[in-house]
Amino acid sequence: MFNVKDPARNAFMLHGPLARLGYDWWWHSFTAIDDETGDEKPFFIEFFVCNPAQGGALPILGQLQENKRKGIKPSYLMVKAGCWGEDHVQLHRFFGWDSVKISNGAPYSVEAADCYASDTELRGSVSISEQESDSHPEWMCDFGSMEWNLHLDKRIAFNVGYGASKVLRDIEAFAMYWHAEGMKTLFSGDITLNGKRYKVIPERSYGYADKNWGRDFTSPWVWLSSNCLRSRKTGQMLQNSAFDIGGGRPKIYFVPLDRRLLGVFYHEGKEYDFNFSHAWLKVRTTFSFKEGQDEVVWNVRQENIHAVMETEIRCLRKDMLFVNYEAPDGSRKHNRLFNGGNGYGTIKLYDKSQGKIELVDEIEASHVGCEYGEYC
Repeated sequence: MFNVKDPARNAFMLHGPLARLGYDWWWHSFTAIDDETGDEKPFFIEFFVCNPAQGGALPILGQLQENKRKGIKPSYLMVKAGCWGEDHVQLHRFFGWDSVKISNGAPYSVEAADCYASDTELRGSVSISEQESDSHPEWMCDFGSMEWNLHLDKRIAFNVGYGASKVLRDIEAFAMYWHAEGMKTLFSGDITLNGKRYKVIPERSYGYADKNWGRDFTSPWVWLSSNCLRSRKTGQMLQNSAFDIGGGRPKIYFVPLDRRLLGVFYHEGKEYDFNFSHAWLKVRTTFSFKEGQDEVVWNVRQENIHAVMETEIRCLRKDMLFVNYEAPDGSRKHNRLFNGGNGYGTIKLYDKSQGKIELVDEIEASHVGCEYGEYC
């Protein structure tokens, strides 16, 4: 059972040791409509917080050369915003902790200046000039401007920690944690990107909202998700469905578990669960990632005692960007973390019964959020 909303799990997590060496972020991705042309465009907005116990009046940037020489760890709220497509862009705005208001419990909220995030609202702006981008490589971003005012309605959840894995989360066994309060989220509102206006319409937003937190990242890093799904069996759109796959190489007390993924498909109300931490499901996973000249390809096969899910997703390289983060220790571990929102492909779902495998549905997926990266 994974479609269980949990506002407490979506709350701010950087307490105790994680306050001194930890990150917590709330990620949002969705599709908007160009006011003039009617064309679709995928966007992302993220609120990323790092090492609050180290903070003060000004943001501390780990990629600043002086801080790197002195071994000073980063500390800030970073608001990341941007879009995918051929004109893809990622913009970063940093705040020192003295400027940040953040709730200590559920429901969560994060606020600094005009930037605000909660389970139901996203507001904010970021503006970076070309000169600023060139002069500040420690900002790890492009140049441009974006403003947003959005409402969120989270419909389907992927509660990774529901059940046995909740115990591992409570004792901070893993280096990186994940919770998707809004595996399917309806977004509504307005976006302005570099002076161009976009409308966000709930039934065409194909929205997603999750969070990650911990003391380190994973390598490889895998993420695939969409709720824009069409059944090849019926030819109809699946209105109450979503899938989500993530993970790569989780660590328990610094010991890596090689090539493990968490995966689920909520298929018109029926749950298909491939969470490796649920030992009773006996989950087996294989996956690969290939870089082609024009596109990248993910292939994932997951199997448990009840079902099989086979996923193939593609995304054009020209529509993707390398998403930038620094770890809480100040290092840049991921320098080629592919990130896109225009993925497409197919998922095949099978039921297993008495040693036989029967195809439940073959699903066409589009508007797929997708990531892959390894330390380099």
